[in-house]
Amino acid sequence: MLTKRIIPCLDVDAGRVVKGVKFFDHVDAGDPVEQALFYDAGGADELVFYDITASHEGRGIMTDVVRRVAESVFMPITVGGGIRELDDAMRLIQAGAEKVSLNSAAVKNPQLLADISRRFGRCATVLGVDANRVTQPDGREVWEVFINGGRVNTHKDVLAWVCEAEKLGAGEIVLNVMNSDGTLEGYDIEMTRAVSERVTIPVVASGGAGKPEDLYRVLTAGKADAALAASIFHFRTWSVAQVKDYLHERGVLVRPCAEVAAGG
Repeated sequence: MLTKRIIPCLDVDAGRVVKGVKFFDHVDAGDPVEQALFYDAGGADELVFYDITASHEGRGIMTDVVRRVAESVFMPITVGGGIRELDDAMRLIQAGAEKVSLNSAAVKNPQLLADISRRFGRCATVLGVDANRVTQPDGREVWEVFINGGRVNTHKDVLAWVCEAEKLGAGEIVLNVMNSDGTLEGYDIEMTRAVSERVTIPVVASGGAGKPEDLYRVLTAGKADAALAASIFHFRTWSVAQVKDYLHERGVLVRPCAEVAAGG
């Protein structure tokens, strides 16, 4: 049985880590390298960074930040934001990223997802999905994909999009449910479980972690392969070690923090 992964997420804007609620009202949460070192020492399984305004502002990717972090830590790094062509992905991987994550660019140009998967492998190709529950005029609720940092509704169906992305070559899905993001009220269990059951590749749950119980629920009831969190870790409400202890005590298979810290 594969272990469940605990993944801190660094949203980066203008070279600083920030954290918002439902994608807005961001506050400063520190220096990316300092945060990365903290999580590396604390037993995180991986680290995800998103340049949250690169797509919206049409900026290039943050290779300098990635390189500084990669030179400082031993854990795998996934990077997203501002990837618009194959060369962008190449620069990030050359800078030290193990995986690259496409969100807006994959929606606008699905072929790019396929091209990156062919060039670097499915294991290096991640689809980030910013999903939202949207109520239609007739009262029906639909799950739709948003892009450009949650600013633009594509009206694409979440479940249809993740299936298409898997066929194109995505090796992992990071599902960030905007309605839950930054609320500290728990992940969207229903949507996470639906996505996990629809695809055969790993699903990383994101959006809403406020306490260890939330991660436990999404990894068990939500059937996620990993749980990504930001606020509870950045502001030191809970540590990765505390979360892993909580999960281990309840029968969830996780890598011990001591093993991670020792590089095992």
